[in-house]
Amino acid sequence: MGQPPQEVSPLSLNRLSLYLRCLRQLQDQGVTRISSQELARQFHLSAALIRKDLAQFGEFGIRGIGYQVEPLIETINVVLGLDREHRIAVVGMGRLGSALASYLGFNEGAFRIVAAFDSDRRKVGKKVGHLEIHHIEELTEVVRETQAEIALLTSPARVAQGIYEELTAAGIRAVLNFAPTQLAVEPDVPTKSVDVRIHLEELAFFLR
Repeated sequence: MGQPPQEVSPLSLNRLSLYLRCLRQLQDQGVTRISSQELARQFHLSAALIRKDLAQFGEFGIRGIGYQVEPLIETINVVLGLDREHRIAVVGMGRLGSALASYLGFNEGAFRIVAAFDSDRRKVGKKVGHLEIHHIEELTEVVRETQAEIALLTSPARVAQGIYEELTAAGIRAVLNFAPTQLAVEPDVPTKSVDVRIHLEELAFFLR
């Protein structure tokens, strides 16, 4: 495998995740080799874009023969950092946070939810899935004990910034923000926001 480039666009990373999902489906079907054209045709992708994206990370595939599915899956896993476990903390045990904490897909492969937090003392000590809910005041101690490095932030918008700052101070290294607000983020803490309303408003624009 070649060395990853210093700068990779978010769109390229998103496509790598998509390719990985498609390749895993092929692996489950017993497919061992596939060309970029076949991959594109089966999953409604662009063959040229597939080749361009993969070429950023090394030489894969043989002209006229295609890609070996299993080695390519292993390579993309390494490029995306999925060759090791990432421990996750969920902050905010409302409906969304509870659903995320219980989602089995976060406890397979490279991701594992190891901690849950809320500021409501009526929820502290209760179980969500296999997790006991901790008070937010225990954040630093529990993050250290569980070695959580990613946080899913599902708190109300009015308190999200303060909690984000507590998370980064506690040693959390990356945040996926579900709170409907724009955060002032730390430059060395990768932070992504998920706002369903923004996507709905984009769709509404096209439905005018």
